[in-house]
Amino acid sequence: MPKKLKILYHHRIAAQDGQSVHIHELTKAFKALGHELIFVGPSLRPKEFGDENKFLDLVRKVLPHFAQEFLELLYGRHAYKKLKQAYEEHNPDVLYERHNLFLTAGSKLKRKTGIPYLVEVNAPLMEERSRYNGLHLKGIAAKMEEDTWRAADMNFPVSNVLADKLREKGVRENQITVMHNGINYEDYENIDQNAIRKRYGLEGKTVLGFTGFLREWHKLERVVELISNFSEEESPHLLVVGEGPSVATCKELAATLSVSHRVHFTGFVKREDIPEHLAAMDIALQPAVTDYASPLKIFEYMYSGLAIIAPDQPNIKEILTDQENALFFTPGNFEQIEALILRLVTDKELRDRIGNNAKTTIPERGYIWQENAARIAEISERLIKT
Repeated sequence: MPKKLKILYHHRIAAQDGQSVHIHELTKAFKALGHELIFVGPSLRPKEFGDENKFLDLVRKVLPHFAQEFLELLYGRHAYKKLKQAYEEHNPDVLYERHNLFLTAGSKLKRKTGIPYLVEVNAPLMEERSRYNGLHLKGIAAKMEEDTWRAADMNFPVSNVLADKLREKGVRENQITVMHNGINYEDYENIDQNAIRKRYGLEGKTVLGFTGFLREWHKLERVVELISNFSEEESPHLLVVGEGPSVATCKELAATLSVSHRVHFTGFVKREDIPEHLAAMDIALQPAVTDYASPLKIFEYMYSGLAIIAPDQPNIKEILTDQENALFFTPGNFEQIEALILRLVTDKELRDRIGNNAKTTIPERGYIWQENAARIAEISERLIKT
């Protein structure tokens, strides 16, 4: 019988966003399996999904980047004190930490106590922040990140592409287990399959869908233009679930092209309402994705039985197979995206086959949060015994 673990769970996520979804789903799965969790993390977290920590938001607006990085270093010292206190109070079996930059509390506790140390890696953060936000303490950040990965008894990168980045930094193969994201079956039980279609007048229509934060590089205005090329009777509809800076542009274009009644924007949707919105779709769009990610929305699209259009890149090919459970396009080639949309809109048999295959892939390959938690627990038991 599997051992019921006492898991010291450490993170530095202060917002309620996609990162918090991962934390919520995995910890929920641990609890469902009977494991006990002791949480150590930021004390000031907003309650509602989609909200930022107001204090941190102010800090980012007021302080220059280098000052923010020094604050992160100071927080790391504070985090270690909290983590050590929790360790001494609860005597946990293992430490599970969600990796973050300038955060060495977990590796320090490992060195001091010898507790089995598991690290979840969702991104190469030094590389990511250097590329997109600028990083002043780059050398310190790089060393801390590499030291954390090497100190871990086991790292859980979310894709093999990301695992390769750890291997390049000298992390041994026996310290790496790729752990893709997944879904929770319970989220898809007892949902109204027709409520959202009725709300937006989508009955009898072919619906293209997108969920998430809409940015300019998603190029959904190209999809709006494509919809305008259809006759009123044969036209598909576009359903965009979420907010983002490109929403206003797409709305303006839809009005200019007189297709606003075929393009629907839900605005921000609560996390628990996403499955119901997915049920209103036939085709799901993943216009772009970072090259190492394991996108949560991909797994949600899959289990919703949607025909997925996704970029042909290694991390996506770890999850999906072209012509079997998705249709691929060359990244950045929006002419190909448009051609694939046309193909799926006009071929219901292909839509159904791709969507059904996508749904069955979830249980076949174990893209389920409870299975992830069970694998982590099994590895933890082995580490405890060694």
